[in-house]
Amino acid sequence: MARTTHTVTNQTPPLVGYDVFTADRVLTAAVERHTAPGLLAEVRDDLSALGRAAGSAQVQEWGAQANNNPPGLRTHDRYGHRIDEVEFHPAWHRLLGKGVAAGLTAAWNRPAGHVRRAAGLLVWTQAEAGNVCPLSMTHAAVPALRADPALAAEWEPRLTSTVYDRELRPAHLKAGVVFGMGMTEKQGGSDVRANTTAARPLAEDGTYGLTGHKWFCSAPMSDGFLVLARAPGGLTCFLVPRVLADGTRNVFLLQRLKDKLGNRSNASAEVEFDGTWARRVGDEGDGVRTIIGMVAATRLDCVLGSAGLMRQAVVQAVHHATHREVFGGKLFDKPLMRNVLADLALESEAATTLGLRLAAAYDDGGEQELAFLRLAVPAAKYWVTKRCSPVAVEAAECLGGNGYVEESGLPRLVRESPLNSVWEGAGNIQALDVLRALRREPQALDAFLIEVGRVRGADHRLDGAMKNLLVELADLEGVEGRARRLAERMALVLQGALLVRHAPPEVADAFCASRLGGDWGAAFGTLPPTLDLASIAERARPTA
Repeated sequence: MARTTHTVTNQTPPLVGYDVFTADRVLTAAVERHTAPGLLAEVRDDLSALGRAAGSAQVQEWGAQANNNPPGLRTHDRYGHRIDEVEFHPAWHRLLGKGVAAGLTAAWNRPAGHVRRAAGLLVWTQAEAGNVCPLSMTHAAVPALRADPALAAEWEPRLTSTVYDRELRPAHLKAGVVFGMGMTEKQGGSDVRANTTAARPLAEDGTYGLTGHKWFCSAPMSDGFLVLARAPGGLTCFLVPRVLADGTRNVFLLQRLKDKLGNRSNASAEVEFDGTWARRVGDEGDGVRTIIGMVAATRLDCVLGSAGLMRQAVVQAVHHATHREVFGGKLFDKPLMRNVLADLALESEAATTLGLRLAAAYDDGGEQELAFLRLAVPAAKYWVTKRCSPVAVEAAECLGGNGYVEESGLPRLVRESPLNSVWEGAGNIQALDVLRALRREPQALDAFLIEVGRVRGADHRLDGAMKNLLVELADLEGVEGRARRLAERMALVLQGALLVRHAPPEVADAFCASRLGGDWGAAFGTLPPTLDLASIAERARPTA
């Protein structure tokens, strides 16, 4: 006969069955701020539907299943024919299908498309981050393809479709497609101009045979890929379809799948081209210029993805502290834990606010806004993605030993957290891109200074940080060695300006005091005790 030795008490219930979008005060306010009133009801309804899915028990289970059953490579069929396929757990396809159906690849062809997609991507990342990669690649392929109007007319309707079709078959027979990308090679890494993949012109105008390799090919199960290769006229962008128009498989030799730290549900591969058929995108020699639109869009997605991961880490920590009893009261009400939670919440709010502001600039599309993006995107990508890992680790610690256990979900967030900092150019690349924009595009700095100058005089610490930044910008001689410092300061000043302008006073006060005013320690939980920490932490609590 079984004996009862204890009862289970004081355990935090799972955070499930809630609307990830409407439960986020910061995100809902940002969407309202950047969406025209006539569209707002429709956008809210769509995002709330996605938020309910992301917070549901079923979708959370799909996320766990996809991560616990990573993709596998099948190079040959049973008869020895080369097939080069990646097999995924059914949960992966369900997640990706929901993301496509929610319009996360459809920003380019609907009003407020970038803001609503940015908010949706931030929400969907919290359900499962791995499937965001193909969603991002598919979305970002559109501006690159627009370098060739004929190609764009053919492919854009498929890329922006809300239909997910997982079967490998000719693109013209599909209602929707997904795209991947391959730029990185073994010898070059981020130095894409070191690429050695060769492109030999074929008889049909604009078509080439590619020979070479790619060290990282994102989303190798996709219908098409944008790659860089060296044509007679120089480094050029190409579209490589996975299946040719006659139904035969293109030569796309998957050598192995990468065994990654995180992002386990998603596949990244090494791929060989051996006479692979490709269509040129843009002019020969203009490869970097052509593909840079895709890179810029995916860099913004790195910011949004990191903001989503931070939000989920913070909301899990707040949820745990709200329910956990310690030392005679709720953990949430203990002064030291409240300081930690408020500090984490500040980082999350600043990331979300900045990410949505960048998306709104894409929707605006005006000359000044595009100039602003040229400088703000690499600065934001540099800083926000680097803040993700410390936030995830500290949030896991808020759960104590429970946060170190896989079932809590926090270890998955911790493993995922460095990805966006590495993807699409690591920290040094972003910092150097900031310098490049400063040197070559003075209108970018003008647009940045106009943006942060909107709140000049509203907070003395922000004013001081702006002044110090201008001193840094006045001397760009020998600046490469301090490029990271400059990118960090630009991102912090921009976040501070946005929070002073849009956040509640207690949030802006705490951010400026700590991040800009220097009243902060080296770890989270070191905010000045005179701040309204209770209100800041309460603001991060899921509201529904």
